Amino acid sequence: MGSVPFGFLIAKIKGVDIRNLGSGNIGATNVYRTVGKKEGALALILDFAKGALAVILLKTIFDTMQIVMYVAAIGVILGHDFSLFLKFKGGKGVATTYGSAMVIAPYASLSGMAVWIIILVSTKYSSIAALISFSISTLICFLSYGVIKGIFFTFLLFLMIIRHLPNIKRFFNKSENKLSIMG
Repeated sequence: MGSVPFGFLIAKIKGVDIRNLGSGNIGATNVYRTVGKKEGALALILDFAKGALAVILLKTIFDTMQIVMYVAAIGVILGHDFSLFLKFKGGKGVATTYGSAMVIAPYASLSGMAVWIIILVSTKYSSIAALISFSISTLICFLSYGVIKGIFFTFLLFLMIIRHLPNIKRFFNKSENKLSIMG
């Protein structure tokens, strides 16, 4: 499920191979930048939904086994980040991570998403907004849901940081692209 490359498919419908544009990434931010705002928003929604759906499905099937939610989240995120359909290339996993996290710790995830929007609108740096907001989600998760879920969110944050290392480097070199969100 995680390997379904929604951003790639949305761009392909528009006659574009997203892997050859912008960052070459198949995620919502690159789709937004290179194909269009509506297409980027659709990629964001679908990537979020696949993260949530994977966790919900396995949680429903294995109701009493909480670890299954964690396995489902990791599976869908890694599937998105390293799509089987695109020779193990994919997105950065932000929307899919938030979709999965929303099922596991809703309050922490909603809080982080609100922070993501505020940081994105004020700085226009999608990658920095994602990293800071999920860091806040992780802190809130520890405080609201306990150590086990907090450690799991820390692991998800670690995956997100790893996928964003080039963005972090560009940010500190002052060459990270901003996202045009108006107009």
